Amino acid sequence: MRLLEMRGLTWYVACIQISARHAGTMGMNMKTSVAIEKAIPVADPDVVRAEFRNAMARMAAAVNIVTTNGPAGLAGFAATAVCSVTDSPPTLLVCLNRSASVHPAVTENGVLCVNVLSEGHQDLSRLFGGKTPVAERFAAAAWSELSTGSPALEDALVSFDCRIVRRADGGTHDILMCEVDAIRQRDGGQGLVYFDRNYHPAGQAE
Repeated sequence: MRLLEMRGLTWYVACIQISARHAGTMGMNMKTSVAIEKAIPVADPDVVRAEFRNAMARMAAAVNIVTTNGPAGLAGFAATAVCSVTDSPPTLLVCLNRSASVHPAVTENGVLCVNVLSEGHQDLSRLFGGKTPVAERFAAAAWSELSTGSPALEDALVSFDCRIVRRADGGTHDILMCEVDAIRQRDGGQGLVYFDRNYHPAGQAE
């Protein structure tokens, strides 16, 4: 019996081989050897998901507030699932859970602004990451507009004002490809990263 580990799943494999030579001595009529394998998955999918989440908690990521405004209304959420795709044309990737309350507004408006947070924005991130009503979220900071009408945080390290040009299926999430229309940067300040389920400052910009 062998115990195999495959992508976090545990499989038990039992192999029985009986050769024709030995089969004869056992009174069996066999011309060739027989191999019997039985694989039994024993891992719980919920356990695998929890293990993945725990592992991802060890991957430090910049903290952002993603906002939108338009015909479908004002909305915003805290996000770490944001990254650069290309600079030709300048494009960001943003992942958005389809079950999130902000999903209809973001996808129907077709525009968003990625606001990169600094060390002093921990409380603001918690507001936008919880179930705080929309009006209270935006009342906690100063905002302006760049190109698309999505709120740009006045003291963000960087604000990327974008138009959603493509959506892809990512399991429970939509993967949004966002072309950048406008950028506003702030001089100085420390970044804010989320690591091991806590906030941490990230260096001093020169």
